Amino acid sequence: QEQLVESGGGLVQPGGSLKLSCVASGFTLEDYDIGWFREAPGKEREGISCITSDSGTTYYWDSVKGRFTISRDNARNTVSLQMNSLKPEDTAVYYCARSRGCHSEMREFDAWGQGTQVTVAS
Repeated sequence: QEQLVESGGGLVQPGGSLKLSCVASGFTLEDYDIGWFREAPGKEREGISCITSDSGTTYYWDSVKGRFTISRDNARNTVSLQMNSLKPEDTAVYYCARSRGCHSEMREFDAWGQGTQVTVAS
């Protein structure tokens, strides 16, 4: 089964940092652009960042720009999301997914993982 597996979530205080990982299972990560998404309680899932297959281009939504950094290591079949200066409003379940293009609609992303919970609270 082709799937992505997220890890690295947890409880962190406001202003703290976490690094999430997204590992590909059953397929080669380097063939795809990879996006990070999050879903907060009572809110719709939203995109927050994306990286092209060759790492040539990264995208950040305004809500995380300047605080989060996406990167990938195709040799390790892994995409990471470094999250700094975390805020309570960053609390959500974080997901990664693949697509043929970062500009794809969310519905065109697939191989969703189970997500990893990030909670920012004092």
